Amino acid sequence: MSEVVNALVAFAVIVFLFRWATSGTSSSSDTRSATTALGFRPKHVTQDMVDQIHTMFPDIPTDNIRFDLLRTGSVELTTNKILERGFLDPPPPAYFTLYPHPDGRRPTTAPAPARPNAPAANPPAVATVPQPSLIERYRLEHTLVDDQDLSQADAGGKAKWEDTPEKREASLRERKAQMVLAARQRMLAQQRQAASGSS
Repeated sequence: MSEVVNALVAFAVIVFLFRWATSGTSSSSDTRSATTALGFRPKHVTQDMVDQIHTMFPDIPTDNIRFDLLRTGSVELTTNKILERGFLDPPPPAYFTLYPHPDGRRPTTAPAPARPNAPAANPPAVATVPQPSLIERYRLEHTLVDDQDLSQADAGGKAKWEDTPEKREASLRERKAQMVLAARQRMLAQQRQAASGSS
C-alpha cells in the first residue's frame, strides 16, 4: 500500500514541476484572465477573418463578429450562425476590457437586434394598419354577389395553355379571382350554417 502512495505522490510532483517549467508567465496569465473573463478559452482570430465575415454581412457589428470568432474559431461556423439566426449576440462588457477599440473609444451599448423567434417583452404601441382583404387585393368588389353560385370546377378551372405570356398571365389572374370568390362563398355558407345551427 505504501508503494502505491509513494508512486502517486511522485507522479503528482512530476506533473506539477512539468506544468511549472512549461508555463510562460505572460501568455498563460493572459489566457487565464481571458478565459475567466469571457467564460471560454478564446481561439486565435485574425483581422482577415473578421473582415471576411464583415464583407458578407456589413450590418453585423465587428465586435459581435470578433466575439463569436473568439468563441468558435471558425469563419464557417460564425457565417452559418448568422445565416441561421440572422444576428450574433453582442459581447459582454468584459470583452471590451480585453479587446479595446484601436481609437480608444468604448462603443455605446446598442439594444440587441430583434430576434425573429423571440417573444417581444414590451411590444411598441404602434397602430396596426389593417391588411387589405383578398377581395380588395384582387379588386373583386364589383363581382360580389351573394346569390352567385360558383361550382367547384369553375373555382380552380382547367387552364388551357395560352400562346402569349400576357394571355397566360390574364388567365392566371382570372383563375385566382374565381378561387377567391369560391372560397368566400364557402366561408359565407359555413357562417350561415353555424348561425342557423345555433339559433
